[in-house]
Amino acid sequence: MESFRFMKKSLIALGFGTLGLGIAEFVMMAILPYVAQDLGVDIPTAGHFISAYALGVFCGAPGLTFVRRFPLKNILLGLVVIMLVGNLFASLSVNYTMLLIGRFVSGLPHGAYFGVASIVAEKLADHGKGSQAVSIMVAGMTVANLFGVPLGTSICTLMSWRVTFILVAVISIGVFYYIYKWVPQVEGLPRSNYKSQFHFLRNMAPWLIILSTMLGNGAVFCWYSYVNPYLTTSCGFSGDVVPLLMVLAGFGMVVGNLVSGRLSDRYTPGRVAFTMQIVITLALLGLFFSYHAPWLSVLLLCVCTFGLFAVSSPLQVSIIHFSKGGELLGAACIQMAFNLGNAIGAAVGGIPLRHGLGYEYTALIAMPVVLLGAVLTLIFVKRCESKA
Repeated sequence: MESFRFMKKSLIALGFGTLGLGIAEFVMMAILPYVAQDLGVDIPTAGHFISAYALGVFCGAPGLTFVRRFPLKNILLGLVVIMLVGNLFASLSVNYTMLLIGRFVSGLPHGAYFGVASIVAEKLADHGKGSQAVSIMVAGMTVANLFGVPLGTSICTLMSWRVTFILVAVISIGVFYYIYKWVPQVEGLPRSNYKSQFHFLRNMAPWLIILSTMLGNGAVFCWYSYVNPYLTTSCGFSGDVVPLLMVLAGFGMVVGNLVSGRLSDRYTPGRVAFTMQIVITLALLGLFFSYHAPWLSVLLLCVCTFGLFAVSSPLQVSIIHFSKGGELLGAACIQMAFNLGNAIGAAVGGIPLRHGLGYEYTALIAMPVVLLGAVLTLIFVKRCESKA
């Protein structure tokens, strides 16, 4: 019983880390108009701050191949320090370029943290409960959207967007303390040379998982990157209501993440991910047509965020199972795929806006891309997962 309680505390500590990372990543979408106005740029240009974070994730994750020999707990602590520094720099930014750099540095530890924390969570879990353990770790990201992002948005409107990033920096200090105190030194990974960590990429399965993740997540961010102006401009909600609507969206993420963790242990991660991507496809199509019915759009917003995080844990678990010898890199690759998709999605979502179309068109161009991701997931289920 004592070891079970310790395991739960360890997973909660890991979840605090994803909480801080989640606020840092997602709050920019909610405060985008305020940042754009303060720095004197238009909203599509401010969307580059979302892309900069995502590119930081993409560049930071491969660094895990050089630190595999270090204890996993020590790697986590080092990543939290980078998270602290990046968000402090972002809070001090006085122009577009400084904030772009701050967002890039803030993103560097994101994918690596998820990669290491996923492996630690699986090692701490009971047999057959790996997906649930990973979903608890990922839950911090969903709680960030349920409470952290609305809190950060409120702080932005009452004080300044800079204080929002100071909040993330303070959370980083707490994360460092709780990981140091609660996360044990779990068994390390087998030693392997640099090249052997990439051998798993010779197989088709990890590529299908990575590409499906990039397409599915990136497509959602075509629309979700501009969720604030979608709700206020297309749907007609007042800006004061947006924090509440973001709470509802965050609630969908929390439920989707926890439900998918249980379903993945009961069925298979690939089947769950495929089903959820189909749900997202239908939700995005509905979001394009429903903006004249604002509360229907809110319902579809929750469905979309439910599906987004219902896909996250299954794919994170799947890549670990299909990246033997390169588990750290494999787990980080999913976050690289998520955030490369985010970067591309935010940029692509700005295209119809630059041509004078409404914010609802971001959902329309996203829909077929998610569907393509679902097709790749289905191929993975049929050709790889069922034969594993």
